[in-house]
Amino acid sequence: MTSTVKTLITAGFALGVSAAAVMAGPLMDRIDAGDSIRIGFANEIPFAYADEAGNAAGFVNAMTLDILQNMGYTNIEAVQTEWGGLIPGLNAGRFDIVTGGMNILASRCENMAFSEPIATIGDGFIVAPGNPKGLETYEGIHEAGATLVTGAGYSNIEAAKAAGMTDADIMIVPGPTEILAAVVAGRADAGTGTYFTMAQLAASSDGKVEVTDPNALPEETFNWAGIGFRFEDQDFLDAFNAALADYIGSDQMMASVAQYGYTEDTLPGDRETAWVCENR
Repeated sequence: MTSTVKTLITAGFALGVSAAAVMAGPLMDRIDAGDSIRIGFANEIPFAYADEAGNAAGFVNAMTLDILQNMGYTNIEAVQTEWGGLIPGLNAGRFDIVTGGMNILASRCENMAFSEPIATIGDGFIVAPGNPKGLETYEGIHEAGATLVTGAGYSNIEAAKAAGMTDADIMIVPGPTEILAAVVAGRADAGTGTYFTMAQLAASSDGKVEVTDPNALPEETFNWAGIGFRFEDQDFLDAFNAALADYIGSDQMMASVAQYGYTEDTLPGDRETAWVCENR
């Protein structure tokens, strides 16, 4: 990839972004003024994260950088923050595009504009080896009286509550590292997030947890992920979607995302964001 990416990875919001930049207007105005395009993401392997060299990695970042390059934009800054800070940070002007790999949900559609879908995403659970309690679905976890752990702001919270779970049944932690720690320590019976993330946690756990079969979940739990923009940047989003339409499923895209486990089965199909916002 030939895009020039200036990486500003911090524990909070973008380090070194001036007060003037934070208060900047619509994205096209900033671009016309020579400012960088700032992409924001959390540590969500394999969606978006900072690699060992501090560069923006993950399949959503790879896709976004490709598309921006195809549009002629190469002055990009990467900003890492907590998952729960992505939408607030976008709307506060701390970055311009959310590349975290967020599922498109009605509640999120009220707070930011999504690109057309970039992937079909199923949920997954990590459990103790052998899955002693037989936990494979939200309903099963609820019926077993088990404790579920997930990340702050994750769509899994809504899915669990739709299955009858209450706040008392759901442990909420900052992100994947803490989800894994809670299950390994026995503080939670199951951890949940996207299947991509849960499979990665299981693979990295040295056998301390295993991932369940995502196909055990009903179709209505499957989601579509998108890339997030401020509503005021609809002009830029329209151009981005046009470039995305040419890019999705292309040889260029599949070569960029293959290392992250994205396959043809992950492609979003023919669902459009308007439908997803109304039905998820």
